[in-house]
Amino acid sequence: MTVRWIRAALAAVAVLTLGLAGCGGEPAGSDGGRVTVFAAASLTESFTRLGKDFEAAHPGATVTFNFAGSSALATQITQGAPADVFAAASPATMKTVTDAGDAADTPVTLARNQLVIAVPKGNSARVAGLADLTRPGVKVALCAEQVPCGAAARKALDAAGARLTPATLEQDVKGALAKVKLGEVDAALVYRTDVRAAAADLDAVEFPESADAINDYPIVVLKRTGNPAGARAFVDFVRSEAGRAVLTAAGFQAPPA
Repeated sequence: MTVRWIRAALAAVAVLTLGLAGCGGEPAGSDGGRVTVFAAASLTESFTRLGKDFEAAHPGATVTFNFAGSSALATQITQGAPADVFAAASPATMKTVTDAGDAADTPVTLARNQLVIAVPKGNSARVAGLADLTRPGVKVALCAEQVPCGAAARKALDAAGARLTPATLEQDVKGALAKVKLGEVDAALVYRTDVRAAAADLDAVEFPESADAINDYPIVVLKRTGNPAGARAFVDFVRSEAGRAVLTAAGFQAPPA
């Protein structure tokens, strides 16, 4: 075995080793790899669909979600939880993240959402508006006020001059919705999109005061992202024509121009 042959063999091993090491992460500029998205609970159905569509459009990409109340997610992010993208149900909860310096970009609005009164099929309590929620014996679920759906509910109730004591305060909109599904309450103030997703079990009662409590949904790439190209590609996809079509079908409104 000659010295020249040994050197050539060692060089080949080095090249192979570097190549294998490069497979462990995403090359610069790639929009593949894992993208971890923290998103408001009310985005569960639409973002789950968008995640699958994104993966289909970006071979090699994998999207994982953490759905919860926006305020809880904001706290997790500011405490160092690993995430690439944050989609909140209100500018106020997004501000918690931007004020902490955890946003890589300026947040942009991806959609808007409006409250309705969720009631069981048949509406046995005969709820026709916010005033009916204050009737004796009518049990109502609300989101806690630190949660975007709870803050919006408070605005709507104040606009209507309605005063009620909720039977339960939930930490996200899905929790409030579940109370209606389980028959534990007669109604809940939740987003239109959530009732549409549960249309087999629930009906939506529209009320005019909801126009005073429309929530904008901001989205942003996070500073500690391990996959900035993939995170930005996901945000762009959500805001694309295809992404907005999914959101609109779910009952979201287009963001302001």
